[in-house]
Amino acid sequence: MPAAVSPLAAAYARLAEVYPYLTVTLLNGPAEPLPEGEGWVTGDGLAANGEQLDSFLAWDDEQVLRDYGQRGRPDVIASFGLHRYAWPLCLMITLPWFLHRRVPRLPAAHVAYHRTTSRMTLRPDAFACLPGDPAANLPGAVVVADEEALRAEVRAAVAEHLEPVLGAFGPRMRRRGRALWGMATDEIVEGLWYVAGLLGEGEESRAMRELERLLPGATKPYAGSAAFRELTAPDGAPAPTRDRVSCCMFYTLRPAEACDTCPRTCDSERVARLTATTAAA
Repeated sequence: MPAAVSPLAAAYARLAEVYPYLTVTLLNGPAEPLPEGEGWVTGDGLAANGEQLDSFLAWDDEQVLRDYGQRGRPDVIASFGLHRYAWPLCLMITLPWFLHRRVPRLPAAHVAYHRTTSRMTLRPDAFACLPGDPAANLPGAVVVADEEALRAEVRAAVAEHLEPVLGAFGPRMRRRGRALWGMATDEIVEGLWYVAGLLGEGEESRAMRELERLLPGATKPYAGSAAFRELTAPDGAPAPTRDRVSCCMFYTLRPAEACDTCPRTCDSERVARLTATTAAA
């Protein structure tokens, strides 16, 4: 799938418009190599649980010490590192699905990430789409029957990539099984939820509905569900939130500053933060 005609290019171009902090490059086919060198890691390189993963986590260790004046526990550093890889990786799959109903297959060996410059390079293996999609006749297209079949493709594509990566991170995070897949659930949900809020009016609400269908709570290997719920702001306006399935471990550095969707953060504090964010916008 040459980048110039890739059925995925429009989704990543839209991402660049609303979230320019992440740069996506599509390769022109199997003959074009993934970038390598200082700062670059690949999905399968991280999954190998060797030098690439060590250097990747060393960056988090240094960043935590620099920003918070203290060392993070090794399991906390590993949790931060997984988040910083899995959040953009999940978007590479969920955003084309959300915007254009196209789901790329991105095996771990087909993705490279440069974490200090937030650049991601992809070599899509194939993509799933619905009947009637103009891209259905392109090379690499896999036409599926309906929306539920396409949702299954999203879940399968993310799992295909993350399973070996979770296998490497898990022992360092002192997590396994349900805890690891709960983190994958959170990365899928919170990445698309955040970016959808940048896409324009109504898109955040649509993303919440779509994510609830994608992850209703009984979709192994994932643990938990999208888990959205609604709070009420002081002016009576709805204030959407959710409860994370996994813990991001930020509280170990700043106990009084748990994240907005952490079960440790009470509803009154969530409303206060959401109201402050709205007022500042």
